[in-house]
Amino acid sequence: MANRTVKDAHSVKGTNPQYLVEKIIRTRIYECRYWKEECFALTAELLVDKAMELKYIGGVYGGNVKPSPFLCLVLKMLQIQPEKDIVVEFIRNENFKYVRALGAFYMRLTGTTLDCFKYLEPLYYDYRKLKMQNRDGGFYLIHMDEFIDTLLREERVCDIILPRIQKRHVLEENNELESRVSALDEDLEDMDTDEEAMERSPSPVDRRHGDRGSPPRHRRSPSPRNRDRDRRKRSRSRDREKRKRSRSPTDKRHRDEDRKKSKKHRHEHKSRDKDRDREKRHHRSSRHHKDDKDRDRDKDKGGSRSESKAELSIAETNELRASLGLPPLK
Repeated sequence: MANRTVKDAHSVKGTNPQYLVEKIIRTRIYECRYWKEECFALTAELLVDKAMELKYIGGVYGGNVKPSPFLCLVLKMLQIQPEKDIVVEFIRNENFKYVRALGAFYMRLTGTTLDCFKYLEPLYYDYRKLKMQNRDGGFYLIHMDEFIDTLLREERVCDIILPRIQKRHVLEENNELESRVSALDEDLEDMDTDEEAMERSPSPVDRRHGDRGSPPRHRRSPSPRNRDRDRRKRSRSRDREKRKRSRSPTDKRHRDEDRKKSKKHRHEHKSRDKDRDREKRHHRSSRHHKDDKDRDRDKDKGGSRSESKAELSIAETNELRASLGLPPLK
């Protein structure tokens, strides 16, 4: 009883909604612990809380084919068949990315071709990362726009075979859908305009090759960094040309006079410095000569003093010897 579809459920693609999941995977889901403990007696309101607790998306994994919680909630939504407004709110929810992924997957399973393109294509602008589980139980990262692209293009996603939908170009030819505008169209248009501008104004090298008869080569459009560098070079060259043009003969004459004055001042400063150095050397030499004279005079005085001291000491010694009765010193 717990695994039966609700009584007032509508058939999807001409069959029971639960039959969109293969029987083997469906029986594995019925036997798993998450289905028995977490998905029992769930309603559309309680399903939102369980969807917010999702941490990754995936199908079955392991050697004994264990279903992921994401796949269990998908089967529960097929069983209780919530209203379309609830599923649309799941898709438009921007706060919980796994709730959005669950709503997009359920819309791809049960929605019409127009509903799939109408509600899933705006999610191409969602670039958030999703954690996805592989068959071995490991995890890898994908983005929301990649997941939406696989839903619209692949035949099997999360180990569930998706119902077939019409191609987009068929709906455009029948005027049921407008042509899709890609976010890259503006960048492609800018690139085309740059290439056209380069073709219209070839470089001098290309002109020389064209004159010789060889076909001109198309150059790549410069990067923003090189473009800014070239712009700065051109502005500097223009400034130099303006300065050259602004120089008049009077300015040149004034500059020559200033140079002559500066040379004259430098020559005068050099002559003054030479005279000052000559005076310093003369003063230094005279002072050294005077110091030598004083030193010689001091030496002479010191010699005479020492001689007088020696004579006094000899006389004193002779007196002392005479008092003692000894002969005097020679």
